[in-house]
Amino acid sequence: MMIKDQFMINISDVPKVGGLKEEDGWVDMQVQFLIDKASNGSQDFLLGWTVLPPGAMHDRHRHFHVDEFWIVISGQGVMYENEGGEKISKKGDVVFTPRNQWHGFKNTSEEDVILVWGWIGKGSLEDAGYEVHPNHG
Repeated sequence: MMIKDQFMINISDVPKVGGLKEEDGWVDMQVQFLIDKASNGSQDFLLGWTVLPPGAMHDRHRHFHVDEFWIVISGQGVMYENEGGEKISKKGDVVFTPRNQWHGFKNTSEEDVILVWGWIGKGSLEDAGYEVHPNHG
């Protein structure tokens, strides 16, 4: 499918992504793909919305075919850095991670964290190339 026209959708009309497994690093997350290959034919961009309740995380992982960015809309937690460290990330932070670098996010607070995030390079999880860190779990 090729993008032909402007695309608009309301977040309340977008289903949560199913099949995301804890053993693959997706721990208690609520993920929605707002703009992607399936919804509107986007071949090289994906925009997502994620809610991480307290204790939820997207464990350390990397993508082979996409650069990733996220914006912390509310809450705070720690982001995992490529070298193995952690850094506090809070409301208003904008983070960019080039492809092949380890990264992730964990909600360490008592409130939900909301992230708006995107991939540049591919429009689907299957095409992004995904690997959870060997030390996951």
